[in-house]
Amino acid sequence: MELTLLFPLFFFTLSSATYISTLTLNQNHPSSSSSWRSDDEVMGLYKSWVIQHGKAYNGIGEEEKRFEIFKDNLRFIDEHNSNNNTTYKLGLNKFADLTNQEYRAKFLGTRTDPRRRLMKSKVPSSRYAHRAGDNLPDSVDWRDHGAVSPVKDQGSCGSCWAFSTIAAVEGINKIVSGELVSLSEQELVDCDRSYDAGCNGGLMDYAFQFIIDNGGIDTEKDYPYLGFNNQCDPTKKNVKVVSIDGYEDVPNNENALKKAVAHQPVSIAIEAGGRAFQLYESVSSPIFLMQNNTLQELECFTICHCLNIFPGSF
Repeated sequence: MELTLLFPLFFFTLSSATYISTLTLNQNHPSSSSSWRSDDEVMGLYKSWVIQHGKAYNGIGEEEKRFEIFKDNLRFIDEHNSNNNTTYKLGLNKFADLTNQEYRAKFLGTRTDPRRRLMKSKVPSSRYAHRAGDNLPDSVDWRDHGAVSPVKDQGSCGSCWAFSTIAAVEGINKIVSGELVSLSEQELVDCDRSYDAGCNGGLMDYAFQFIIDNGGIDTEKDYPYLGFNNQCDPTKKNVKVVSIDGYEDVPNNENALKKAVAHQPVSIAIEAGGRAFQLYESVSSPIFLMQNNTLQELECFTICHCLNIFPGSF
């Protein structure tokens, strides 16, 4: 049976998500500098946050530097959360001691290819083109169908593209075979080097093509994730547990994406470099992700662990 992976042209989703725990804040704090939190309160929050996330700073002046960044991020969080008209809340997650520039450099890994995207946009797939009479569900949660593996963490490696690819392959394999098998992101990081660059970024359609050309991909158990670039293991690369026959691009419109997601998980990318994204805690709508951001970064697949983006919800 043919396994087809979908890669939409309009790059919209979040992926290789990790569970983000946050420190609970008292939200009753005005955002003005004259009435903001006291120094003692900020220091208390910082110390609790350091313990919660197991932080340790060894360099001279590093802890003082991280505290000032933490304090600036906390003020940004309070200013945002004081606005009752927003659809999402920010919080002190594990990225709260990083500047936005540091966060982007350390965790985001999309390598966009404008020429390839332009070429593909001229010949989009018609399989999921919206047609009159299409009867599509209002929502689909592929977790309910057992097609989503437990949450994985890419760490500080810019391998989001690999996690997005693997999540989509795991999902379609479950739909077709009835078995959910956790597959190897590390194999893509180490071995898919014709166009992709491991922890320095990649693109999901190149990764799909690698799996096709290789004849399959190994399991996570056999080729476990390390979170850094390593030499390709040729023995494990030749262990082809799950294979795919192809992938295709979803036409560039919302109805086509709804139709595609109704059939299987879809690999997509979203702009995830904004400061609000870095510090998010909870969200009721994904629209905020596209506000005040310019770069397309973090990969994912449509049934996201952290946002649960469903067809028709954006």
